[in-house]
Amino acid sequence: MIMPRGQQLLLPANPVFIGASLVAALAFNMLPLGHVPWMPDVLLLLLAFWGVHQPSRIGIGTAFLLGLCMDVQQSALLGQHALAYAILLYGTGRTHRRVLWFRPGAQTLQMVGLFAATHAVLLLVGLLSGGVFPGWSMLVAPILEAALWPLASWVLLAPQRRSPDRNEKRA
Repeated sequence: MIMPRGQQLLLPANPVFIGASLVAALAFNMLPLGHVPWMPDVLLLLLAFWGVHQPSRIGIGTAFLLGLCMDVQQSALLGQHALAYAILLYGTGRTHRRVLWFRPGAQTLQMVGLFAATHAVLLLVGLLSGGVFPGWSMLVAPILEAALWPLASWVLLAPQRRSPDRNEKRA
């Protein structure tokens, strides 16, 4: 694939770093912060990020397993988050080549649709299983997740931007 002009060639992502970031996001989602509908789902954000940047390392099975963990932790319908995360990874697999052509700021506009679709699946499954409508404030969550996308890109791609050869004379 031809690199877009001005983009830096990145080192390969460390699988341990990918796994640690997903476990950290899962732990953050499990914090007892209260269940507010507008709270951004950090695990959803990181799954989407690694699904776009490393589609061969993070697959639908990983998303499904992490979704089951979220279902158990939140006492949700078993499979609700798993289905939504699997659909998200399917969407990132279909769009990752197009999204990578944009800078992180412009990628937010590409990703807000995937985040909204994932939250719509969560809402639809919750309502079909007899849950109550959480209110219109839940529309803020996909926007907040999209707003966090450039920050996640900057933080999670930082280890890949380092120099491949260690030279003490290099500044």
